Amino acid sequence: MKTQQQNMRPQDIVVLLKIIALRENSWSQIVLANELFMSQSEISQCLSRSKYAGLLQVGGKKVNKQSFMEFLQYGIKYVFPQQPGAVVRGVPTAHSAPPLHAIIQSEEKYVWPSGKGTVRGQSLIPLYSSVVDAVKLDPLLHELLALVDVLRVGRARERGIAVQELKKRVL
Repeated sequence: MKTQQQNMRPQDIVVLLKIIALRENSWSQIVLANELFMSQSEISQCLSRSKYAGLLQVGGKKVNKQSFMEFLQYGIKYVFPQQPGAVVRGVPTAHSAPPLHAIIQSEEKYVWPSGKGTVRGQSLIPLYSSVVDAVKLDPLLHELLALVDVLRVGRARERGIAVQELKKRVL
């Protein structure tokens, strides 16, 4: 009998953040798929991997918030690292997007590359390709993903602020 390793993928983080953004109200895989521009099978696989990792409760409807927060705070920059790329037009992320753009003043801008974007900055590859479209539907999801990007690319001070802001929204 062959067993397969259940490794987390970047889109799993996006799905968990979306569940949190929905305030864990009664959601369905169809709603997640539609609002995240993913297939239902991809959502199903994300939920399965998240349960296996202990980031989603066994019933599959609630995020284990404390465990998820620990993973974001201490592990995401190692598991899904990111380095800023070329200057492009795109959608603001990290400290260039709400809520940190009002707290951290910087001439250095970060964006997810998008032809429909309004800001020029160093490109960051989003955790999943459909993020740019999904955040247009959900400002809270945009905030959560931007804060996670700070954890992936920010300096110590910026990461500390991002952790505080994430805890306010996640826990």
